[in-house]
Amino acid sequence: MALPDTAPLLVGLLLLFHAFGAWAIVEVTMEDKVEVMAGETAQITCMFTTDEGLGGTTIQWFYVLPNKERQRIYNKEPMHEAAEQNTLFTHRISLNVNGTAAVLAIRDVGVRDNLEFICVIKTLTPEEAEGRTQLQVFKSPTFPTIEAVETGISVNEEAPSKIGSCRVKNGYPKPNITWYRNNMPLRNTPPEVVVTSSTTIESSGLFSVQSELTMKVKKEHKDAVFYCEVIYFVPGATKMTESQHINITVYYLPTEVNIWVESPKGKIKEGDTLELRCDNNGNYPSSITTIKHQNSEYSVENKTMVRTNVKRLDGGVYECTFEETDNFDEISGSTKVSVNYLESAVITPKDSIAVMEGEELKASCNALSSLQTSTTWFKNEKLVSKGNTLSVKSATLETAGMYKCVVTVPEMEGMKTSSTLQVNVKGSPQILGPDVQEVETYETTVNLTCSATGFPAPTIMWTTSDGKNLNALQTETEDGAQSVVTFKITSNVKVFCNASNDFGSKVVEFNIKTILNTTLTTITSMPTISTTTRSTTTISSDTVVHTTPTATTTTSTNTITDDTVTQNTSTNYVNDPVQTPTKSPNIKKESKGFVIAIIIIAIFLLAILGSVLYFLYKKGRICGRSGKQDFSKRKSSKDNIVVEMKSDNTEEAILLGVNGEKQQPNDQ
Repeated sequence: MALPDTAPLLVGLLLLFHAFGAWAIVEVTMEDKVEVMAGETAQITCMFTTDEGLGGTTIQWFYVLPNKERQRIYNKEPMHEAAEQNTLFTHRISLNVNGTAAVLAIRDVGVRDNLEFICVIKTLTPEEAEGRTQLQVFKSPTFPTIEAVETGISVNEEAPSKIGSCRVKNGYPKPNITWYRNNMPLRNTPPEVVVTSSTTIESSGLFSVQSELTMKVKKEHKDAVFYCEVIYFVPGATKMTESQHINITVYYLPTEVNIWVESPKGKIKEGDTLELRCDNNGNYPSSITTIKHQNSEYSVENKTMVRTNVKRLDGGVYECTFEETDNFDEISGSTKVSVNYLESAVITPKDSIAVMEGEELKASCNALSSLQTSTTWFKNEKLVSKGNTLSVKSATLETAGMYKCVVTVPEMEGMKTSSTLQVNVKGSPQILGPDVQEVETYETTVNLTCSATGFPAPTIMWTTSDGKNLNALQTETEDGAQSVVTFKITSNVKVFCNASNDFGSKVVEFNIKTILNTTLTTITSMPTISTTTRSTTTISSDTVVHTTPTATTTTSTNTITDDTVTQNTSTNYVNDPVQTPTKSPNIKKESKGFVIAIIIIAIFLLAILGSVLYFLYKKGRICGRSGKQDFSKRKSSKDNIVVEMKSDNTEEAILLGVNGEKQQPNDQ
């Protein structure tokens, strides 16, 4: 190429400069060091100047071997450049020349590239110059790991005890480890504090460092926080990282033992569950804790002792003792427990008391207690008195009954006791209710109840107005007696309840009235023309109607209900009225026979009375025969029975009551 043409020229110039004795001046400037993180690309700059210009300049790069010899890695001549073969950098370096700056680039640097590099500049004259730069490679270590001892440490140990170890890996340059306790650095000051470190160079050339801390522990170290700090280098700076914090378990003997009542809070009463807790300011593992009370020893679980349903005798001093089993040293503490009590209420007089009517009633109620008490009296769940004494100036029959005395402790909820007193008032019996009682019933069997108060408990007898004694069941009540009698009735009757005791008697009268409940329903037949004379008699429990129709053709409709008879008459052709008695569904089956008997007797009496009246009428002994007369107005007697009669010949009707009283006639 151009080389054969220019070579003679260059040689000629060199001889010319040599002949005239003129040498070129070459200068090289480089940085003392270049810092880079492992894995990155390092750039080492070589600045040079020469009088000959760049045309005949040769640039060469070397690194210094451990034995101080040089190893060329790159050569650049005016007509040729290349990296040296079979070196550490053959495939990782390149050279970039820009004017008077030659920059060597080293890719993917590692810690083994931490070497000194030399840049040599040569000209056509024998003059040359060089510069040196130290390449420094950095690698950040891993995060430090710390391990604490798993077992506890006793303050009684004479030699320093291991606290923990700290380890950091793969750093370059070698990282440093410093121990801290509660943010204060620990220096190696044997025998109190001993720090031992070891360094490992990995196959990659990186450093791993481990540090172990041992020291004499004290009681105040039980809550101490330990950790290690790692200091490492990066380009242009120093960095620090901390490990996790650890605690250690420090065993130490107690100097004080405390015992207290954990439950119940406040005052204690009989029947409560007592929970005592014992603790100390030590934590020695080989120890025994016991609680003693009145020469009795109780086991302790989880520093707690429980006693259920305590009594007053369970009060007193409880002592908790701590014993260290290595040297059998003991230390103890104590507390006093008071168990409050409330004994059963006692009433004087006991159980019951009997006083005469009008006399004063007095009773007292007391309950022994360790605290102030309050007493109240109740009767039938109602408050009747406050205080220990129950007093009634003048007792009456109403004073009698069951009294309850309740004693409580106001300052302790649930502390209560009670007792009862039966008060009896001696006197003549009294029967509840009015002296005369009216009883109306539809039934044929009745139940009568008679309740009497008095002391001694009265005896109750039942009699009727006709002198019969009735058998009855008598039971005693809280303030007297009660009797129930059951008997059958066929008519109105009076029954007497007689209650008596040693101090007198009392009688109550029951007037029993029977009510017959019968309903007649009228059924009207279809109208027919008939000249036949027929008599129809309709009877109910409250009404009897006897009708004798005339020969005149008329139509009659009779409607009969309970206690009522209604007659409607019109001037139409007559029919044959038929009235059918119908009993009310309310009538009891047992009253049917009685009703039938009454009906038969009433018919018989009416037949006789009708015959007599008709005979007297025919003889002219009563009422002149002055024409047609119609007696349709009724007058009710006490039995509500009305008889209506009509003559077949004179078409006159006479209304008579059961007692034979003549009724006022009305025109039909």
